[in-house]
Amino acid sequence: MKVLAAILGVWMVSFGVQAGPNINVGVVYDYLDGSKSSYLKRIFNGGTSTAFVKVEILEIVYDASGVPQEVPLQSQADATARDGLMASPARLIVPANGMQGTRLLYMGERASERYFRVRYIPVVPEKEDAFAVSDEEREEYQKTLQAGVSVLAGYGTVFFVRPKDTRYDTRIDDGAGRYELRNNGNSVIVVDEFKNCVAGKPTDCQPTTKNHVLPGRAFTFTKDAGRQYTFKLQEGDNQKNLEVKG
Repeated sequence: MKVLAAILGVWMVSFGVQAGPNINVGVVYDYLDGSKSSYLKRIFNGGTSTAFVKVEILEIVYDASGVPQEVPLQSQADATARDGLMASPARLIVPANGMQGTRLLYMGERASERYFRVRYIPVVPEKEDAFAVSDEEREEYQKTLQAGVSVLAGYGTVFFVRPKDTRYDTRIDDGAGRYELRNNGNSVIVVDEFKNCVAGKPTDCQPTTKNHVLPGRAFTFTKDAGRQYTFKLQEGDNQKNLEVKG
């Protein structure tokens, strides 16, 4: 089963009783349609103190064997020559029980699909972090965190930039004992809420999965007798509910 294996990073830093920021980035997969160049991502803070969040972006590239690697974007002084994804702003101050947004902007060619890891990292602000806070505010914030036990948890999401001329072409091969769904288009498709259950027993199932199928790759599974497979096939905004019996 050759699909995109997105490793959703979560990391924590403990400062020393359950106080402090608690961010939520919403969905962990975001998609930029071929007709759009920007995407608004909202960051929520359900904690008891302000969250200072840094946004970092890496590109996910695949080698000849199809193994993904995360590589830094090349920084270019000339904004018109940038090629990739950027966040504006890349530093967010999110109040307790509040929300702030950052706009993810894509600049560059859109001939083929590209993939990015976007990390939202809460930090204790330092002078070099470029947060618009005074030295006094920075010191007061550090004292607030150190007064109790605070855990700063960051999250990694995956951002898909679809080609400008997006084309979907999904081919299905429903064989006697094997089912294949091949992506012959030029943009990722999603096999969502995939369930493998005992026929007639909708609660007797293996764990539900979400699968991203990149262009040129396929999602396959063996059809076992007495089992039933259901899933949602998503091609951009279009969705189909499919059912397969073993």
